[in-house]
Amino acid sequence: MIVVGGGIGGLGAAFSLTRQGLSVRLLESAPAFGEVGAGIQLAPNCTRILDDYGLLEEAKSLGVVPDSMVMRDAVEGDELTRLDLRDLERRYGYPYMVIHRSDLHGLLLRACERAGVELITDSRVTSYENTDSGARVTIASGEVHEAGVVIAADGLHSVARKLFVDDQPVSSAYVAYRGTVPAESPRVQGTDLSEVVVYVGPRCHFVHYGLRGGELLNQVAVFESPKALAGQEDWGTPDELDAAFAGTCDFVREGLPFMWRDKWWRMFDRDPVMNWVHGRIALLGDSAHPPLQYIAQGAIMAIEDGWVLGEHVARNRAEDGTVDWDTTLAAYEAVRPEHCRRVLTTSRKWGELWHLDGVARDQRNVLLRARGTYDYSFVDWLYGPTALTPEQEPPMFSPVPLSSAAVEEPLAVTGSGAS
Repeated sequence: MIVVGGGIGGLGAAFSLTRQGLSVRLLESAPAFGEVGAGIQLAPNCTRILDDYGLLEEAKSLGVVPDSMVMRDAVEGDELTRLDLRDLERRYGYPYMVIHRSDLHGLLLRACERAGVELITDSRVTSYENTDSGARVTIASGEVHEAGVVIAADGLHSVARKLFVDDQPVSSAYVAYRGTVPAESPRVQGTDLSEVVVYVGPRCHFVHYGLRGGELLNQVAVFESPKALAGQEDWGTPDELDAAFAGTCDFVREGLPFMWRDKWWRMFDRDPVMNWVHGRIALLGDSAHPPLQYIAQGAIMAIEDGWVLGEHVARNRAEDGTVDWDTTLAAYEAVRPEHCRRVLTTSRKWGELWHLDGVARDQRNVLLRARGTYDYSFVDWLYGPTALTPEQEPPMFSPVPLSSAAVEEPLAVTGSGAS
C-alpha cells in the first residue's frame, strides 16, 4: 500500500500498517525527511499508542514529563487553574509529556526504517485516482505509483482532499511565534521547567515548557493580527507581536526577545468533513482534520488515525494475509471523523475562551479559579483510550456558561465628559 506524506501522521500510519504485516511505500515531497517547529505536547491518548508501538521509553528519553499544567492570566500573571499531571498519569495510565517536534518525527522515522517501510523522497504527488484493483497516484515527474490502498496524509493543503470537498483552509487571523532558549540563560534559570504554563490574555496567549530533558525552554506567543482582520496580505509581522503583548505581565513581555522573528506561523484550520474514504483512497491527519492548536491534539489525532487504521486491518485480515479493505476503511470512517469533528470545534471554542476581554474575561477567570485541580470532566473525553468504534467514543463534557459566573459589572461612564 502507499502512504503519501512524510510528516508525523504519515510516518505514524506507515509504521502502524507495517507492524500489521503490510508492505508500505511512503512518498514524501521534500528532498529529505524533516520537521520544522519546536515543542509539541503529547497527552495520554497519544503516549498510550506510543507505548503500544514500543516507542514510549525512547520518547520519554527525548522529552520531558512535567509535573503540572498551569493556566495564568496574561495581564495580571496570577494562577487561574492547574492540572496535576502526575495524578493525571495515574488516572489514565499513561504520562502527559512534551517533546521537540523534530525529535518525535525522528523517532517515528527510525521506527519506520527498522520496520522496513520503503521511504521515497522527492515525490510530490499531484493527483490521486481509483483503479479497478485499488488506487494510483501520479507524482510531479510523471511517475505513477499503484497499490491496493492509498492513504493521503498530505497535510493542510492536501491534493487528495479535493476528491472529497471543494473547500479552502480557514484563517483564524491568529499567528504564532516560536522560540527556544538554552538552559544556561537567566530566562530559563528563573523558570520552573516541571510546568507547562499558558498565559491567557485578551486576543493573545503565551505558552512555555521545558524540552530535551530541561536543556531548552520552549516558548510560543500567539496573537490576533489586526492586519489579518483588515484583509492585508502582510500580516503577523514582528511589530504586531510586540504590540499584541504590550499590556501583558512582565514575565510574558520579557520572553518576547527570545522568539524567532524571521519566521512565524499563520494559524489555519478547515471546517470538519465526515467523509474520509473515496474508493480505495483515505484521508489521514491534517488532510482530513487540520485543527487550531488550543487543545494540543493536532499531531495526536494524526497518530490516532494511523493506530485505528492498523487495528482495523488486524481485525479484518484473513489467515492468508489478505485484508478486507472495504470493511476496514468503513470501520475507520465510522469512528474517526466524528471524534475529530469534536476536537476541531472544541479547539475553536477553546481559542475563543482563552482570548476573551472585558467582562467575559472576568467571568472566565472566576470559573477557572473555581475549578478543582482534580476535576477531569473537561478532558475525560480526550485522554482515555482511543475509540475503535462509535460506541467506544466517550460522551462530551458539558460546557459551563460564562453567564453563570458572578462578577461585578464595571460602572458605565456617562455625561458630557465621556469620550
